[in-house]
Amino acid sequence: MTDLSNYRNIGIFAHVDAGKTTTTERILKLTGKIHRLGEVHDGESTMDFMEQEAERGITIQSAATSCQWKGCRLNVIDTPGHVDFTIEVYRSLKVLDGGIGVFCGSGGVEPQSETNWRYANDSRVARIIYVNKLDRIGANFYRVVDQVQNVLGARPLVMVLPIGLESTFTGVVDLLTRKAWVWDDSGAPENFTLQDVPADMADQVEEWREKLIETALEQDDAALEKYLEGEEPDIETIKACIRKGAINLDFFPTYCGSSFKNKGMQLVLDAVVDYLPNPMEVKPQPEVDLEGNETGEYAIVDPDRPLRALAFKIMDDRFGALTFTRIYSGKIKKGDSVLNTFTGKTERIGRIVEMHADSREELDSAQAGDIVALLGMKNTQTGHTLCDPKHPATLEPMVFPDPVISIAIAPRDKNGSDKLGVALNKMIQEDPSFRVETDQESGETIIKGMGELHLDIKVDILKRTHGIEVEVGKPQVAYRETLTKRVEDSYTHKKQTGGSGQFARIEYAVEPGEPGAGYQFESVVTGGTVPREFWPAVDKGFRDSMKEGVLAGFPLLDVKVTLIDGSYHPVDSSAIAYEIAAKGGYRQSVPKASPQLMEPIMKVDVFTPEDHVGDVIGDLNRRRGMIKAQESGPNGVRVKADCPLSEMFGYIGDLRTMTSGRGQFSMEFSHYAPCPKQVAEAVIKEVQERKKG
Repeated sequence: MTDLSNYRNIGIFAHVDAGKTTTTERILKLTGKIHRLGEVHDGESTMDFMEQEAERGITIQSAATSCQWKGCRLNVIDTPGHVDFTIEVYRSLKVLDGGIGVFCGSGGVEPQSETNWRYANDSRVARIIYVNKLDRIGANFYRVVDQVQNVLGARPLVMVLPIGLESTFTGVVDLLTRKAWVWDDSGAPENFTLQDVPADMADQVEEWREKLIETALEQDDAALEKYLEGEEPDIETIKACIRKGAINLDFFPTYCGSSFKNKGMQLVLDAVVDYLPNPMEVKPQPEVDLEGNETGEYAIVDPDRPLRALAFKIMDDRFGALTFTRIYSGKIKKGDSVLNTFTGKTERIGRIVEMHADSREELDSAQAGDIVALLGMKNTQTGHTLCDPKHPATLEPMVFPDPVISIAIAPRDKNGSDKLGVALNKMIQEDPSFRVETDQESGETIIKGMGELHLDIKVDILKRTHGIEVEVGKPQVAYRETLTKRVEDSYTHKKQTGGSGQFARIEYAVEPGEPGAGYQFESVVTGGTVPREFWPAVDKGFRDSMKEGVLAGFPLLDVKVTLIDGSYHPVDSSAIAYEIAAKGGYRQSVPKASPQLMEPIMKVDVFTPEDHVGDVIGDLNRRRGMIKAQESGPNGVRVKADCPLSEMFGYIGDLRTMTSGRGQFSMEFSHYAPCPKQVAEAVIKEVQERKKG
């Protein structure tokens, strides 16, 4: 039996280019897991093993690995930073107990860091903050600490101070022990010496140390009282307080260094062991019923309880589908049969492997607290629960965002069309934010995703991994429709043929709902004029109809339907008759309720050098953007705006031209807003022409 108190399931997450993957590489090197370092900028890092990752120098899939440090087993997941792949961060955080939030010493808290931080807060994941790249020009540790407070609203607990900055950065001072860790220029992490605090930093170290101890001791009243009376507690007491506060998310122990130069990493690893929770210290996962409501039971992390495991990622490789699974309670052995509560089927576990990026080690068994990959799971998908067939239970599932952009694709030759379906099916299983459907009228295959880069990479994977060349259509925006006024109406469905007929009459109101409320149905029928057993059929008729609006066939957003009255026939009325009546009522009444086209608005965050701000803002205004904020930093200006997605295609090329290649931007879906009249007319016209063509 493994001692679970020595387990740490951690993720490394940050903005694109803050150095997450390099940090993971350094952790693996320090813990002896790899012996030769691969660099991201050479396209050779261990964790970025997809061809697309090596080429673009970004992480797309979260990769999993495990290693040992000071007697602790660390299961590490390196997540992507690019906004189109936040789904990977979200699902990794769902199964982790702790994380390392990496921030760039010069870039500071960037937009993606905010999104990831929000996800981590939602998932209640304890974190350590690591400010990386302090050897870079423009690096400023203290500025990043301020940003963490002001932008993220988090409380950083500064544990180390940097010695020197930019090209003079040589090491860090550990505030607790008052020791300076100084590295030489060899780049080897083990080449450091422990020295006394540099004389010119003595006052600064005492000032920050006092802040650290006071904040930590808020977790222990007795120790704080003694401290205020002049008695400093021992280091063990302070560390216990830091651990308690970090697990409660009261503050976040904050470290700094340079992963690339291998300076400062040991202290971060020590902090993972000292301050991040083991699987038993995290609030256990709630169990839910098949409707998704909590049952009040929890998956307590204990190898002796019945099995509860969550499949959080499917990855296809040359040996078949790998199902990455976090085991919350119980244990599994090779050859066991487990129940998938989503499909209701039992599946046999073929093999259990421990992953190290794309190489693997076979295991005979795994237990609560482990993160492993299973082979041989046929019907298990992301978010499914695997459990003991004798004691079934479902874990809280994952929620995935709806795609905002779609493109039509078609294989270039007959050979490709046979393989396309199989390839797309595998890709959907790997990435739940990627959807595929067939256009009923044109027969085209439509792929949908979270952004241009997301779909661009999917097309690339089709070509490289699956050997399918495809023609790509123009990107399409996922518009929606909604109503702007309330309409009360009635509809009668009557059909008389030989034998029993069909009869249903309904009186109802359709009206705009609260923003974000989705489709709502309510019945206020009294006196049994429409029997209660037929209400769900009316609901179903309206709900199904909402998938296609009357303006241009886009789904309806935020609509409320109220069933007011109606009548029925004791022989001819049936559920199907009321469903047909609801569909007829929808077609009759929605056009009267002044329908309106809605477009997706994106939260856009642009970074530009100072001298190009005017051009960037002018361009965003031309794209119907609403400028929300403008923040000056040491290397340029961040402009935040809300822009319609339809105006943002190809933006990266325009931005690079405007800023001589130095501008960057990221965007994520924010909300739906009404389309201006001329835009709506153009969209409706285009849809009608496409249908004719």
